Amino acid sequence: MSLKVGITYDLRKEYIAMGLGEEETAEFDKPETIEAIAGALVQLGHRAEKIGNIQALAKRLVAGDRWDLVFNIAEGLRGFGREAQVPALLDAYEIPYTFSDPLVMSLTLHKGMTKRVIRDLGIPTPDFAVVEDEAEAGKVDLPFPLFAKPVAEGTGKGISGSSRIESRADLARICVELLRDFEQPVLVETYLPGREFTVGVTGTGKEASALAVIEVILKSDAESNAYSYVNKQRFEELVEYRLVKDSMAEKAAGVAVAAYKGLGCRDAGRVDLRSDLHGQPQFMEINPLAGLHPEDSDLPILNRLAGFTYLDLIDQIISSARARMGR
Repeated sequence: MSLKVGITYDLRKEYIAMGLGEEETAEFDKPETIEAIAGALVQLGHRAEKIGNIQALAKRLVAGDRWDLVFNIAEGLRGFGREAQVPALLDAYEIPYTFSDPLVMSLTLHKGMTKRVIRDLGIPTPDFAVVEDEAEAGKVDLPFPLFAKPVAEGTGKGISGSSRIESRADLARICVELLRDFEQPVLVETYLPGREFTVGVTGTGKEASALAVIEVILKSDAESNAYSYVNKQRFEELVEYRLVKDSMAEKAAGVAVAAYKGLGCRDAGRVDLRSDLHGQPQFMEINPLAGLHPEDSDLPILNRLAGFTYLDLIDQIISSARARMGR
């Protein structure tokens, strides 16, 4: 059955025109992402209608516009609940949408809260502390080396080669810089020295499964120690993505799917992991609203390396959402 599908999103160029900076808007979408999603929806036999950000959605809803389903990739701009804003509004109007609900979106944006739930579920994740102010940085009781990053950012924002920390002096300095620059707490965790993976997961609940596992390999000219903002922005020259199916990748897939199901994610998402000294993949973070640029985003990249088309990926997302609509 053909659906009328609205598309909600935050367009990067619109926010830059408002005066926001390049890094500040790094998670927002390019026009080609919206065109690719709309084109895929039409190929799948649906009617695609571009809506825009939450303000545009609110105006349309008040005017009486409705959709059978909303394909939501809106990131939001402010606060820990920014990715939950569009889902919450759509819930209020009883309009189905793709991807996770407001609770999951708010929880998973805050990396510290997410890791507390992950730890409670018994899923391996490195020891950590959440630093709210400069004084708390001196109270962190974890062995060095450590790794520090903003508690609620994506796309590698706030992560650089200096995120790996070897001393208390560096810990205090980096925490102060991140607290000042990002105006949010800092997640400090045990540094993981092993292989880095990102796992694509599709489906909902019992139907959720690993789409593929790719290893993130930093080239010689890349910033060391981290899949950083710079490395992500210049991935074509600094990063190699390698499809892997060895025993450690299988363990990573198992951890990723357990985290995805345990947190209640829906339709599709991406889980980032890194192995410890003993070769055990550890949960680092999850993105239940993964980027969908057909060439640049990690989820489409791993989907492509696994031998699937962009149309296949969008079809899986829509099929999962429609199954929930049916229930």
